[in-house]
Amino acid sequence: MIDSINTVSKSIWHTFVRVSLSRNVLLVALLFGILLSACNVESRLAKADQLYSEGIYHKVEKQYISLVGYIPNKKKHLKSRIYFKIAECNRILFNMRKAENYYNRALKGGFRDSVIYLHLAKTQMVNGNYASASRNFERFLQKKPTHREALDGLVSAERAKELLRQPSRYKIGIASEFNTNRSSDFSPAFVGNGDDLLMFTTNRDVSKKQKKSEVTGRLNFDIYSVRKNNSNRWEKPVYLREFNLSDDDGVCSFTSDGRTVFFTRVSADDNLPRSVSIMTSTRSGGEWSEPQPIVIFKDSSINIAHPAISPDGQDLYFVSDFATQSLGGKDIFISHKNNGVWSVPENLGQNINTTGNEMFPSVAPDGSLYFASDGHAGFGGLDIYRAKRDSNGIWQVTNMMAPINSPNDDFGITFRSNAASGYFSSNRGNTKNLDNIYWFELPELTYAVEGTVSDENGLPLDAIVKLIGNDGSIVKQRVKRNGTYRIKLKPNVNYVMMASNRGHLNSSKSLSTVKEKDSKVFKNDFKLPSISKPVKMENIFYEFGQWNLTPESQKELDNLVKLLNDNPNITIELSAHTDSVGTAESNMELSQKRANTAVEYLIGKGIAKDRLVPKGYGESQPVVVDAFLAKRYGFLKEGNILTPDFIASLPADYQAICNQINRRTEFRVLRTTYNLF
Repeated sequence: MIDSINTVSKSIWHTFVRVSLSRNVLLVALLFGILLSACNVESRLAKADQLYSEGIYHKVEKQYISLVGYIPNKKKHLKSRIYFKIAECNRILFNMRKAENYYNRALKGGFRDSVIYLHLAKTQMVNGNYASASRNFERFLQKKPTHREALDGLVSAERAKELLRQPSRYKIGIASEFNTNRSSDFSPAFVGNGDDLLMFTTNRDVSKKQKKSEVTGRLNFDIYSVRKNNSNRWEKPVYLREFNLSDDDGVCSFTSDGRTVFFTRVSADDNLPRSVSIMTSTRSGGEWSEPQPIVIFKDSSINIAHPAISPDGQDLYFVSDFATQSLGGKDIFISHKNNGVWSVPENLGQNINTTGNEMFPSVAPDGSLYFASDGHAGFGGLDIYRAKRDSNGIWQVTNMMAPINSPNDDFGITFRSNAASGYFSSNRGNTKNLDNIYWFELPELTYAVEGTVSDENGLPLDAIVKLIGNDGSIVKQRVKRNGTYRIKLKPNVNYVMMASNRGHLNSSKSLSTVKEKDSKVFKNDFKLPSISKPVKMENIFYEFGQWNLTPESQKELDNLVKLLNDNPNITIELSAHTDSVGTAESNMELSQKRANTAVEYLIGKGIAKDRLVPKGYGESQPVVVDAFLAKRYGFLKEGNILTPDFIASLPADYQAICNQINRRTEFRVLRTTYNLF
């Protein structure tokens, strides 16, 4: 359990369990003695209630289960209250499936306190049962319509399933080198700015004398360290005798130089009231000093835990349930170091803290604050959030999203010095309800552009691709023999590309990585028209017997506009051709009008008039079949001339195809020295 370090029997610190018992639940215990009739059951139940009030949940849960069978069915309200307390024990001990079962039994038996809907809904969130959680949040809100935690919970329940399908770019995995099958391992923390020494909290068995928690029945927590060897592999974790006492110690934070540590300790003196405090120790000459408690609140009885020191060592974030300053459950506070003395703590406010619980703060190398919360909108249980102040000093909080967050408890994050990878804690997928340490990393965004450079018939060219970025970068690359290329790109850059080859016109394209949030490979293929021969323009259409351009033709002409802009020193002849249907004179006139219309369109797009020569050829220049056409149309051979006589010798279907081939719009380069002299 992640918060067993915060749970101590016979003390007020058991309120630092993930979800504290509400006042309504405590009132339930006071009613039990009144409602019992069997003296023996009454006595046993009174003892169980005492254990419950002391927070010894693992023992009392079993006692309640054995007692509930002795309660007659006619006392269903009493029975339902016991079911509720069994559910509460399991929720606090994070046996969520069992907790949900007993909450439903309590409801079936007529349990009337509306708090059951809130706790059942939060349990169902952890179990990923978002639809049921939404219904129970709504039932609770019918009684308390302004309850902040329930309102946020309802939003979470309605959005969680959708958000789980929108994961972040982070990659995660179990860090097996830190975990064991029988212990909870959590809250890793790098020692200083280095990445080769780490400390974490665990309840693995050190010796047979190791104490067990009266709250959970499991071993108390200690601090372990682990170091990387010369092979860059983590060695076996080592027990830190300098920091650990017989009760709970853990949840560390280090200054950036690694010479000062802060950690949480539960008082181990049985002769004094139990309390939870933050200890500090400094390292000199390889030895740690005797840990000493830090003084933050004047009232030493106020519990403080989960320290997180800023990189400069001047700001200490920590967790407390200080009643007069907390917004609800456990909140995160900050204290500033002035002349060696910690200032009066400040609650971080409602942008950070909620009516739920905010715990396990940590500070990344860039100064960003990370923390876990079950009160902000999330997936269920504790989620990890990132907080950073904006230009006005207001905290802006962001959910770290899946896969770092899950319906279970996710918490205790630490970052390597590069701030893009590290470790965190989670109890997801663990049937024993144990916490494990996971690694995470944010893969570097990678961008590239690839494609081919070919002539108008698709044959590869020995071309040069030039890439110019608005950051001043220039890259030139010759394509491979098969006409392909691939060039790496930088993030947040706008690029212009130009493909060129001797004897062909240039072609440009643009692309941008500025708004790309994921790695991407752009596809840009270039077709370079020949300078020495006419180039057919595909998809230029006119109305039958007319010279008006159809809307479909404009896209192809726009491509020609771009080509002319990419090659500002050329002039072209734009020619129109017809088939042999009709008279030669009418076809010549029609083709000239069509050529004129196309040129007028280009002029309207900003191309200089003296760069364009419209020419109509009518039916006077039938197509000579090249290798490309011969391959496309099996009935044609290279060298065939599509004259009226040749076409007439073909079947009717083939005649229609040949007439269509003859009907075309082409351009050819006249000069390549426009405006050069």
